[in-house]
Amino acid sequence: MSIQTSVPPLEHPFVSQPNRTLLALAVPVLVSLIAEPLTGLIDTAFVARLGAESLAALGVGTAALSSVFWIFNFLGIGTQTEVAQAVGQQKGERATQFAGLALVLSTVLGVLMIVLGWLAASWLATMLGATAVVHRSAVNYMQIRLFGAPAVLALLTAFGALRGKQDMRTPLWIAVSINALNIVLDALLIVGFGVIPAFGIVGAAWASVIAQWVGAVWAVAAVVQQLGWPTRLPLGEMGRLLKVGGDLFLRTGLLTLFLLLTTRAATQSGAIAGAAHQAIRQVWLFTALGLDALAITAQSLVGFFMGTKWIVQARRVAQVACLWGVGLGVVLGLGMWLGQGIVITALVPITAVSVFTFPWLLAAVVQPINALAFVTDGIHWGTADFRYLRNGMFLATLIGAIGIWLINTDSAQALIWIWAVTAVWIMIRAVIGVIRIWPGIGDSPLIKEE
Repeated sequence: MSIQTSVPPLEHPFVSQPNRTLLALAVPVLVSLIAEPLTGLIDTAFVARLGAESLAALGVGTAALSSVFWIFNFLGIGTQTEVAQAVGQQKGERATQFAGLALVLSTVLGVLMIVLGWLAASWLATMLGATAVVHRSAVNYMQIRLFGAPAVLALLTAFGALRGKQDMRTPLWIAVSINALNIVLDALLIVGFGVIPAFGIVGAAWASVIAQWVGAVWAVAAVVQQLGWPTRLPLGEMGRLLKVGGDLFLRTGLLTLFLLLTTRAATQSGAIAGAAHQAIRQVWLFTALGLDALAITAQSLVGFFMGTKWIVQARRVAQVACLWGVGLGVVLGLGMWLGQGIVITALVPITAVSVFTFPWLLAAVVQPINALAFVTDGIHWGTADFRYLRNGMFLATLIGAIGIWLINTDSAQALIWIWAVTAVWIMIRAVIGVIRIWPGIGDSPLIKEE
C-alpha cells in the first residue's frame, strides 16, 4: 500500500478502514524486518563450517559493526517522520527535499565511517576480546564490510522515506531480495563453487557488501521514482536532522545500556543463570520484531495525520495501534507460555532449566505491556516527540539500573529478580508512552488541535 502525496486526508483509507489499513501496512514491514536476522543465522551456519576461529571472528565483527550502525538509526526514523508529515501537508516538494538531504547526509556519514572504521577496526576487535587468528580475521571482515557503510546508511534513509510515504511493499521486496542475494553469494564466496575459490570469512564480508550496494541503488532509485529529484537541498534542515540524531542516539544508548546491565548481572550470577538469560533474551528480541512492525506503521500514519493537522485522526491511529499492540502482546505471551517446552529443548541446557522457568513466564506475562512500550514509541516518532522519548528512557533506565544494582547476584533467585526489574523497566516505558497520549501530559503534540 502506498499513499500518494495528492490524496486528501478524508480519502485516506485509514479513515474508513482503520484496522485493515493498519494491518495492510504492518505485515510487509514485519516480513522485511524478519529477513535480516534469518540471513544472519544462515551466515553463521556457513561460517561455522570453517571452524571455531572463523565463527568467533564473525561474531566479533558483526557485534562491532551492529553497535556502530545502530547509532545512525536516526536517518531512517527522522526521514520517515518528516516525509510522512510532508505527505500529510500535501507538500511533495518538501518530502523530496528532505529525503534528498538525508540521502546526502547518509552518503557523507558512510564515507566517514569507512575512513574512521578502517583505522578503528583493530582496536574494536581488541576491545571485544579477539586475539591472534580471531583478531586478524575479525579485522579483515570489518574492514571489508565497511565498504558497504554508505549503502547501509542509504538503505536506512531510503526505507524511511518510502515508509514515510506509506509504501511498505517496496522495502519488503528490496529486503527479501538482497537477503536472498546475500545467501546465494555466501554459498559461492565462503565455501567456493566450481571455478570460484573459497574465500572463507572474507567471502562472507564481500557477500554482504555486494548485497547492500544492490539494495541501496534499488532503494534510492525507488525514492527518486516516487518522490522525484530535489531541485535544491534544504541545508538549513541539517541541524534539525542532527538534533533528532542526538536525541535518538541517547535514547538507544540508554536502552542498550540497560540490556547490557541485565546480561552482566545474569552472567555474574553464574554460567547457569547466564545461559537461561540468553535463551529468554533471544526469544524476547525476536518477538520484538512484530511489535516493531506496528510501531513503524503507527509512525507513518500518525505522521501523515499530524501533517494534515487532523489531530483527532492521529489520536485514533494511536488508539487502534495500541489495541492491536496489546492484542499481539497477548498472543506472543501465550505463545511463550505454551511454547516453553520447545524453547527448553532447543535453547536451554539441562542444567539451566531449573532457573529458566519462572523468569521465562514473567517475560511472557509482561508482553502486552511491552507491546505498549514499543507501539507508543512509534506513535511519538510520528509526532516528532523525540526529546520526550529520550527523557522517558533516561528515567526508566535510571530506575532499572538502580534495581539491577540492588540485586544480590549470588542469590539463587537472582535471575527472577533481573527479569522482575526488566518488567518494571518495561512498565515505566509503557506508562510514559501512554500518558503522553491519554490524557496528554505536558506539551503533547497530540492535544494541540489547530
